[in-house]
Amino acid sequence: APVDGADGFQDDNHVAPQSPPHNIGASSQRGVGSADWGVFSSMKIVLFKSKLNFLIPCGFLAILIDYISQNQGWVFPMSLLGIIPLAERLGFATEQLGLFTGRTAGGLLNATFGNATELVISIHALRSGKLRVVQQSLLGSILSNTLLVLGCAFFGGGLACGKTEQAFRKEDAVLNSGLLLMAVMGLVSPAMLYYTHTEVNLGQSALALSRFSSCIMLVAYAAFVYFELSNSRRRDEACEGGGRDQGDDDYEYAYPEISKWEAIAWLAIFTAWISVFSGFLVDAIEGASKAWKIPIAFISTVLLPIVGNAAEHASAVMSAIKDKLDISLGVAIGSSTQISMFVIPFSVVTGWMMGQPMDLNFHLFETASLLITVLVVAFLLQDGTSNCFKGLMLILCYLIVAASFYVYADPNIDGKVSHLSFFWDKGFSPL
Repeated sequence: APVDGADGFQDDNHVAPQSPPHNIGASSQRGVGSADWGVFSSMKIVLFKSKLNFLIPCGFLAILIDYISQNQGWVFPMSLLGIIPLAERLGFATEQLGLFTGRTAGGLLNATFGNATELVISIHALRSGKLRVVQQSLLGSILSNTLLVLGCAFFGGGLACGKTEQAFRKEDAVLNSGLLLMAVMGLVSPAMLYYTHTEVNLGQSALALSRFSSCIMLVAYAAFVYFELSNSRRRDEACEGGGRDQGDDDYEYAYPEISKWEAIAWLAIFTAWISVFSGFLVDAIEGASKAWKIPIAFISTVLLPIVGNAAEHASAVMSAIKDKLDISLGVAIGSSTQISMFVIPFSVVTGWMMGQPMDLNFHLFETASLLITVLVVAFLLQDGTSNCFKGLMLILCYLIVAASFYVYADPNIDGKVSHLSFFWDKGFSPL
């Protein structure tokens, strides 16, 4: 009996250790840090942690310049600089909220709010009737993500990790490349219908086809999201069974720096301010084009997307430097997929509701640039590896695309030769 009692005593006090639940690091840290949460602590973290926040006053300076002198040549760059830190902080608040919602929902939040800047700018441009600005800015976002952001991630990751090649999940890359090609198909059909003059109803068939294709693309994107959620759930179950995913360690030991409701409040605040600055930015595009002798196509396709992709750019490069290339690929290619399959069709449907003839006819030059870009990226991703040279190739391809849009005269925008007149006035000849 004493022996049995001793065994029972040992059983009660010396319980065998059990495996910790998923994301116990985040939950325990939340409990520890929750006592320090507060309004002033949140403001200190959000407003003073990032070095880019010193650019926020530029946005308010743009508003002041617009009301005093209406000098669009300075309103545009000031608005542009003011949006950059807001876009970065919007990404930070989204990541904080994702730590409370879980890894799968957090990834969807990052993809959605990562493109919030482009979406807000597009809505403002739609209201102003600047349909070509909407098309070119969204096209530029895809080009910037697939060439510049991904190229910098490949190049920086190859240099920092000291590896000959870095590996990533090839299946996800192939799936996203397929969706990008489907989006190109949706853009090619209205453009070819328009330029071959084979419309049944001249000027109306391409618009009707664009709206129909947009609805199909939205359905396809919804199916893609459901597919990704299902696959992620299976991966989580596999992780609980002993498998590990590349992003598990980061998520498991990550902890939020602000509370859930503070993250939601900051998301609303930053989205509102981006909306305000975007209104001044869109209104100043034409004035800035004339003042700085820069074509509107270059501003819409190159400058605006670089600002909108600032947060994604930094996140993708930092993840690649840490040898987490799957995360970089998800940020760059995943963002391009969402823009092409969700934001562009959503803009068409929104323009339909506003009475604006927004369509998928991105014109021959822009559609061909997108098609070539998607094909180049798809070929580079098909083997599931990356290196410095691939990154350098993508960056150089982006420089070629950016230069081509600088000399591109959009026939649908007034003042299409204003950027060329500067060279003629100085006596230069293209020959």
